[in-house]
Amino acid sequence: MHWQILIQNIVGGLETGSLYALAALGVVLIYRVSDVTNFAQGEMAMFSTFMTYTVWTYSQGAGLSYPYLTAFVVGIMLAALFGYLIERVFIRPTSESSLLGKMIVTFGLILVVNGSAAAIFGTDSHYMQRAVSGTVVVRGIVFTPHSFFVIGLALALMLGLFWMIKNTFLGLAIRATAQDDEVARMMGINTKRITSFTWIAATVLGGLAGLMIAPSTNVYTGMMSDVHLKSFIAAVLGGFTSFIGPVIGGLVIGIMDNLVGFYISTDWQTVIVYGFLILVLIFKPYGIFGESPQKKV
Repeated sequence: MHWQILIQNIVGGLETGSLYALAALGVVLIYRVSDVTNFAQGEMAMFSTFMTYTVWTYSQGAGLSYPYLTAFVVGIMLAALFGYLIERVFIRPTSESSLLGKMIVTFGLILVVNGSAAAIFGTDSHYMQRAVSGTVVVRGIVFTPHSFFVIGLALALMLGLFWMIKNTFLGLAIRATAQDDEVARMMGINTKRITSFTWIAATVLGGLAGLMIAPSTNVYTGMMSDVHLKSFIAAVLGGFTSFIGPVIGGLVIGIMDNLVGFYISTDWQTVIVYGFLILVLIFKPYGIFGESPQKKV
């Protein structure tokens, strides 16, 4: 029975770790292209989840045949629009500001988005259904199809994003802008459009993470606080200069969280995870896959 419990905890860790990885990848995308550390990523994901929840409840009331699928598709489109508006209204006007100025803007966005969500959607907690319901028992191990849906969707999105970054012109433009936006502009790349795209992509990734975690946390204004914190840890652990780093970091933290919570104590989860992060950064200051910045002369 011991190995069965271990497998259940690993699968559960992969599920939550996939969500950390999605959110962390969004944070790193924005950082690499916009040179902005988006501290409001969690609040933006929460707002996107609320929009999806609203579409879901409206679809149920309208008697649509597939209310969840409708909400899923429309929610993604609304999250994309939301990310675009955030970039155009709040981020682009501060593109020439200092790093500290940009950081303060994203801190301000935490208050703006959180307050807007409370004013528009209220502060109550709402139930959200799973994408796939039911349980499956395999050789005495209880699995939920929802877990495999989350893991599969997250991996498909991340692999698709990596393929796009490596093999398409858009991906080349993202890599060039991330490397040096001034040189990218000289090469004819519209860096403003690339920045808008990365904010859209990051908001969609965060919104999907929120939608997948919503059945466990319910939908409310503080639902993404833990995921947001763990996603930043994942990004730091994997390395902010790497696209694959935050994915590995998210999966590692998700599995560690579950194993420590089950085999040791939930009281020690945060202590051990943070201790592991500090230990890694002592030997790898820029993260597992991060690279030290090179000074140009």
